[in-house]
Amino acid sequence: MSQRSHPVDEAAQVHQGRGAVTNPPNRFEPLVYEPDPEAERDDSAPSTLFFRDPTRQIIASNDSPDILFDKSLNPYRGCEHGCVYCFARPTHEYLGYSAGLDFETRIMVKEDAPELLRKELSKKSWEPQLIAVSGVTDPYQPIERRIELTRRCLGVLAEFRNPTAVITKNHLVSRDADILGELARFDATRVFLSITTVDPHLANIMEPRASTPAKRLEAVSILRSAGVPVGVMVAPVIPGINDHEIPRILEAAAAAGAEWAGYVMLRLPHAVGPIFEAWLEQHFPDRKEKVMNRVREMRGGKMYDPRWKIRQKGEGVFADQVGLLFDTAAKRAGLNRRQFELSADHFRRPAEPQLGLF
Repeated sequence: MSQRSHPVDEAAQVHQGRGAVTNPPNRFEPLVYEPDPEAERDDSAPSTLFFRDPTRQIIASNDSPDILFDKSLNPYRGCEHGCVYCFARPTHEYLGYSAGLDFETRIMVKEDAPELLRKELSKKSWEPQLIAVSGVTDPYQPIERRIELTRRCLGVLAEFRNPTAVITKNHLVSRDADILGELARFDATRVFLSITTVDPHLANIMEPRASTPAKRLEAVSILRSAGVPVGVMVAPVIPGINDHEIPRILEAAAAAGAEWAGYVMLRLPHAVGPIFEAWLEQHFPDRKEKVMNRVREMRGGKMYDPRWKIRQKGEGVFADQVGLLFDTAAKRAGLNRRQFELSADHFRRPAEPQLGLF
């Protein structure tokens, strides 16, 4: 752990189910902790610890040509939702942690995020543009209910009327329908709910601390009622696990009020591959080889292919079949019928005097 970090609230430790079943070594660390196999084991789920993140810059930039935003804001690092497949897990290794259980039990909290965001947007050098919330880890993970970092950041974005896109798999986003509705008045927001399955049992073992599929669909309805444009993401599509559910997911999303849908194929960069394989071995041992063979088929025989564009959709016969199934199901459900562009036309800096008054 970084010496600059310290617990936010050790009393907030919890003991519930986790997504990863392993805590693999950090690829950057020469030393590895290995528990004594003869020692008494504690099989209870590890508790969650929250740490203050002392970052002084809150808006991150990327130049990935297959991502639809250049700027993003992540109030948290690590994610307690525990989604076993999460492509962001390896980012925790840069903090000295493991991409496994550490990723979902050692959460960095950017307590100064709203103030830092206000400072950035107030600069004359800031050019109004889309900011994605979050882009790496979920901005509505459980601790958000208590400390409201994401809500306060959205409040700043609404005050400046800066275009904002949100993606989450937590019903908690509906709490902020008031702020998102205000942004929507200026065509400055769109929200995507990530829905990987409509099977609550599967969701529970893939995404143990995220909202149930039914609650995510309810959030879609609540946001639409507040005038917020909403879409869904089937992300990731996992061959042999949830690919057959695509039509059902899109039909349910459309019925809830979603207007758009997209998908991303399973991505297994770095440590995510072994973590995912261990999860398959525990929960779907009968399907493990089939799933992994399909993954390699789409990735040129490898576990992961990082090439732009290819990394999101894969390639080959199976990847093409998934794309056709998705496009057909989306069309049948009436999704993706209209284009929608977020607008920065109404951006303002509230502290500035209005020249028209003088």
